[in-house]
Amino acid sequence: MSEKKAQLILEDQTYELPIIVGTENEKAIDIRNLRDETGYITLDSGYKNTGATISTITFLDGEEGILRYRGYPIEQLAEQSTFLEVAYLLIYGKLPTKDELSNFELRIKQNSLIHEDNKKFFDGFPQHAHPMGMLASSICSMSAFFPESLDPNRPPELVDHSIVRLLGKMPTFIAWTYKKRIGEPYVYPRYDLDYISNFLNMMFSTPMEEYHIDPVVVDALDKLMILHADHEQNCSTSTVRLVGSSQANLYAAISSGICALWGPLHGGANQEVIVMLERIKEDGGNIQKWIDKAKDKNDPFRLMGFGHRVYKNFDPRAKIIKAACDKVLSKLGIYDPVLDIAKKLEEVALNDPYFIERKLYPNVDFYSGIILRAIGIPVDKFTVMFAFGRLPGWIAQWKEMRENREPIGRPRQVYMGPTKRDFVPIAKREN
Repeated sequence: MSEKKAQLILEDQTYELPIIVGTENEKAIDIRNLRDETGYITLDSGYKNTGATISTITFLDGEEGILRYRGYPIEQLAEQSTFLEVAYLLIYGKLPTKDELSNFELRIKQNSLIHEDNKKFFDGFPQHAHPMGMLASSICSMSAFFPESLDPNRPPELVDHSIVRLLGKMPTFIAWTYKKRIGEPYVYPRYDLDYISNFLNMMFSTPMEEYHIDPVVVDALDKLMILHADHEQNCSTSTVRLVGSSQANLYAAISSGICALWGPLHGGANQEVIVMLERIKEDGGNIQKWIDKAKDKNDPFRLMGFGHRVYKNFDPRAKIIKAACDKVLSKLGIYDPVLDIAKKLEEVALNDPYFIERKLYPNVDFYSGIILRAIGIPVDKFTVMFAFGRLPGWIAQWKEMRENREPIGRPRQVYMGPTKRDFVPIAKREN
């Protein structure tokens, strides 16, 4: 808490409001007692200027292009760590020792199998069901299969078991949504494979042929998961915390985050990139035509995957995943007209003064869409892959909110509807 105070003048009366300064010098005016002291609330549609919590998990500076998990730069984590090591860091607040990480990985493997009765959920879904709907339903159903998780006051070790169980089953659920869509038999987890390799094997192995696990693909997907692991108080993360604040169980809170991520304004950006590239290909692949359309302020067309609503300079994750993207395309040797258009579009945007001056650089969604397409992930599963990566962050945020004993979320509103009026029976109403 800073010694400085903010002053608010209302109806000739001055109120002093505390100022909070974060460890990275972020400043906030504390209005937690504003309504009680003044009778006023603040109005902030979309909560763009509202700090809903004090957190120690992720620091994000959009102006400077900085992203850190628990103080560690994303560049160092992506280069030197693994997804499960980052998950441990986010959830437990520190880097694990070698033994702690080995135990963590082992426990996750031991919890990767799904209850056989849960297969009936997948049998009941229509084959054309959207993977996000299947995933959200499957995660929420875990509260039915593990009813002990419903107790909001469980001992920490039992909460930890729910966390590990969720991390273990998430890749299995995701792989099975894919198998359901294409009508192939489900592939069970293998204990001899690492986390990402096991997921790829469950996705792409068939009774006729075992999937060849390419270390370049595994490394790229592992990095992508790290880059998506947390991103401060975004829509889905705030949803997880809000639902969790009611003391709803972990599985229900994570399911709500998946539903929030489903929206095209949040988790569907990398899918929109591929949709845009497909559109350009179907139009003949004339890159310059679409560049010109993007520059025309009277044209509704916008380049998807360029620029970012948070990062005003550059997306630090994009530099990391671009290198991984180049390695995947080179190693797999794929010729895909859509990916070819993507590379040409990237080249133009990185060298065109129009995009440079406006800082419209390719962001993480642009490159992640290319990687996912290259390794065979269907477009409608892109948002599911986003949820896969974001899971540790959601868990960490839920865990922090519970441990801090934060109050139930209850936003206010400014009512603008009719004032009091008398009810008129239907027989007396005018037609």
